[in-house]
Amino acid sequence: MGNLKNVVLVHGAFADGSGFKALYQILTQKGYNVLVVQNPLSSLEDDVKATHVVLDKIGGPAILAGHSWGGAVITEAGNHPNVAALVYIAAFQPDNGESALQWLQTAPPAPENGVLPPDEKGIVYYDKDKFHAGFCADIDADEAAFMYASQGAFYAQGFVAPITDAAWRHKPAYGLIATEDKSINPDIQHAMYKRSNTIVTEVKGSHVIFMSHPETVAEVIIEAAQKASEV
Repeated sequence: MGNLKNVVLVHGAFADGSGFKALYQILTQKGYNVLVVQNPLSSLEDDVKATHVVLDKIGGPAILAGHSWGGAVITEAGNHPNVAALVYIAAFQPDNGESALQWLQTAPPAPENGVLPPDEKGIVYYDKDKFHAGFCADIDADEAAFMYASQGAFYAQGFVAPITDAAWRHKPAYGLIATEDKSINPDIQHAMYKRSNTIVTEVKGSHVIFMSHPETVAEVIIEAAQKASEV
């Protein structure tokens, strides 16, 4: 596949693309061309469409990396012809016919978890009082406060939407497990990645390891790119 240097990053719920800044800087300084998807978070279909727009724009083979809910998005969007490999960053990895919510319910939530029930508009938010401890405990309070303030409106219908064609069944997959995760139980991450034979790296950090340990996440993305370049 030649020297693969394209990376597309997909954020999850309760976040937006700005959280990828440190990871973006590391990858671009190493010569990678990085684009960040801004998910509308209105449905799985809409987020897949937004990801396809960016994959079209990047114009060649790319590593597609997703965080949290973004894992469900890349599982569906990863069938795009420009996707060479997938990287799951503390992310959902459903199979055909499965939803993110199904996996979330396979283990009890941590006491710190602050995912609220859908409001009258069908939007799911994260409890402000629990956001720092439950979502991003290993970044500083000011950064956590900005992250909370800039989270998107995540429509619950995305959580229950089933995957139709799991890209990890067709393409190489890498996964980072956040061992201190209070939003997606690390046992759930282990179970998903073991089933799919995903190449796993464990990171001692919160749900937002792409912010607290961007160098480690970058290393996995670069490994995926280098392996894809050898094909």
